[in-house]
Amino acid sequence: MTRLDSWLLFVCVLLAPAVVPADDTTQPLDHHAQVSAWVDAAIKDGDLPGAVVCVADGKQIRYLETFGNRQVEPSELPMTTDTVFDLASITKPVATATSIALLVERGQIDLDAPVSKYLPEFTGHQKETITVKQCLLHVSGLTPDNALSDYQDGAQIAWRRICDLKLRSDPGTKFAYSDVGFIVLGKLVEAISGRPLNVFAKEEIFQPMGMHETMFNPPEDLKRRAAPTEKQADGWLKGDVHDPRASRLGGVAGHAGLFSTVNDLVLYGQNLLAADQGNSTVIQQETLRRMTAPHDVPPQSPRGTRTLGWDHQSPYSSNRGTALSLRAFGHGGFTGTVLWIDPEKDLIFIFLSSRLHPDGKGSVNQLAGKIVTLLADKAKP
Repeated sequence: MTRLDSWLLFVCVLLAPAVVPADDTTQPLDHHAQVSAWVDAAIKDGDLPGAVVCVADGKQIRYLETFGNRQVEPSELPMTTDTVFDLASITKPVATATSIALLVERGQIDLDAPVSKYLPEFTGHQKETITVKQCLLHVSGLTPDNALSDYQDGAQIAWRRICDLKLRSDPGTKFAYSDVGFIVLGKLVEAISGRPLNVFAKEEIFQPMGMHETMFNPPEDLKRRAAPTEKQADGWLKGDVHDPRASRLGGVAGHAGLFSTVNDLVLYGQNLLAADQGNSTVIQQETLRRMTAPHDVPPQSPRGTRTLGWDHQSPYSSNRGTALSLRAFGHGGFTGTVLWIDPEKDLIFIFLSSRLHPDGKGSVNQLAGKIVTLLADKAKP
């Protein structure tokens, strides 16, 4: 499908009302021209080598376009819709928080219970008072990231060192976005389910949703389609997790490590939109709404809301734009990935890039925010 063809499909399904006044017929094409101009300018400025931009609803993809390259070094490879991306922190909601939500739904986890109820070794320095909900909301008091050296001796010792950590603040008193908190949640999934996070998420979320190209530690056939991130001493990271802590944990962690494609993320978003209507076979309506209801996080501010694993309106929400409804929830990833889902507008927005390639200096959050504002403005009110 050409860029023009895909945009015409988007016009017909998403933007066009039943009767289009003659003087409004050029505006959708102007929108696409604006998206192209913004992305092309960002590529020229070195903010990213290329991108996949997608808008979908609960039933179909309305717009899907690629820009630039998936790889520029050591040789150029064009961006394609089947490019595999390192999702980075989108791992937190899609794999970890969704797994926790399912275990809550099944009565195996109490959100208000202390984590130490399920992981008895997670105690000391007030950690025994940290609840599951506080970890999901990033108000646990745990440090954002402990020392990388804590992970150099393997996963078991890394976990022991996390259990020995002191808190930065009293639990529940301060928002601090914490990778460590989600490493703890990933460990909790394993303890409760008896399966590692990657196995539980695959068997209980990804396979039932038809997401066959979403996984930790992708195999060689998916690695060949992966967008590289940064260069290491032994070559480019391509299909291997960029996050250094997740890497030292064997590529599987609650905060990072998941890889996926745009089409798989559409399936995930559609399943959550279906759940919001009570029509998902994977997640119950009550579970989805509990999972995505906004919570004030201290210190309270006009933008100080998060959901259980997702962003809502917080200092991390620049990639949210301004046209989504108050029911929208989403997340970004350090590597240049963005996912927002809006049940009120029946809309899924996906922006996938590898902004760190090739020099580690790219930036995409403001760009993604502008694009979703433009494209969501005409979506279902």
